[in-house]
Amino acid sequence: MLLNNKPLYKGGLVMAIACACLYLFLTLRGLHSTAGWCLVLCLLSTAVAVRGHRLLRGFSYTITILAAVCMALYYPQYFVYVGSFRLSGLTIPLLQLIMFGMGTELSMNDFSEVMKSPKKVMVGMVGHFTIMPFLGFGIAHLFNFPGEVAAGIILIGCSPSGLASNVMAYLAKANLALSVCVTALSTLLAPVLTPLLMKLLGGTYIEVHFWAMLWDIAKIVLLPIAAGLLFNYFLYGRFPWLDKAMPFVSMAGIMFIIIIFIAAGRDHLLQVGALLLLAVFMHNAGGFFIGYWLSRLLGFPERDCRTISIEVGMQNGGLASGLALSMGKMATVGLAPAIFSSMMNVTGSALASWWHYRLPEEAHTDHSPDNNTHYEPIATADNRAGYNG
Repeated sequence: MLLNNKPLYKGGLVMAIACACLYLFLTLRGLHSTAGWCLVLCLLSTAVAVRGHRLLRGFSYTITILAAVCMALYYPQYFVYVGSFRLSGLTIPLLQLIMFGMGTELSMNDFSEVMKSPKKVMVGMVGHFTIMPFLGFGIAHLFNFPGEVAAGIILIGCSPSGLASNVMAYLAKANLALSVCVTALSTLLAPVLTPLLMKLLGGTYIEVHFWAMLWDIAKIVLLPIAAGLLFNYFLYGRFPWLDKAMPFVSMAGIMFIIIIFIAAGRDHLLQVGALLLLAVFMHNAGGFFIGYWLSRLLGFPERDCRTISIEVGMQNGGLASGLALSMGKMATVGLAPAIFSSMMNVTGSALASWWHYRLPEEAHTDHSPDNNTHYEPIATADNRAGYNG
């Protein structure tokens, strides 16, 4: 149902249908260069249209990412160089800015949640750094990809939890405090665990320099987050515009990183495209599935099972892409992280929307005054939608 029947949303729907028809016509005529713009415009118009639907509006950013991916595939020449400047040079500064934004949203109170539920946080952490790395290794071996492409699948599996997981946990009516703790701690442990696991599991595919990767993660993750924490501690509330701006900076930053990595690896992607998409989907969906049922077997409440499922299945694709760039293998190792970043927004949004309209089991049975769980309508989550990994 459209919200307030706003003309903007209706116009977006009409434009999307028209562009879809034109795209099919031009494609059948073989005019692919022009057809690509119609596809991109169709997706952007769809992103506007779904904003007017209560059930679908959470997919707006996801559809925008798909539009960005299509643009990179159809017109890669626009996203490699601007003049003599290589656009990939902006990747690391953008990641540092996003991590700084994450730091400004954190406080020591967030980490105090670890003391309240250490078992759940530990299961989330251990699950994240065992399920995804070994699942990625198994999938890479199963599909027999070229060495550097296979290493990219393992690299995304060895990366910390993605910032998008906090948004998805919020939408899914999961345990947001637990989600923030697992994301923050996995990110802080990544400088050691990511290169260690990559050396162990990915060393047969590419040469992994442990100390160089540790330093790369430290300068991309730890230093900006530490600066953000200090900013939060000393200057909290003094720059309200920053709180409003960072989600949009994060959204734009992640989208830009995906575009330049897809554009750089377009030729390799076309060679292994369908199989790589399937492999990445299996990796992402497998993380959701195993994380959820592992938590169920351990007897956790439904809200916590949802949280751990999301935390295990969603990775920091931006960080993995930055590491691939630091290795000098953006067009090969960087492919799986770029695709994973796009796909997890689709699958994560779908899973979160499914759960959003189905209350956790304990919400049906616990009506005591001590139960302070508060469920927000899905529309209120839009302000948090910038935290995507």
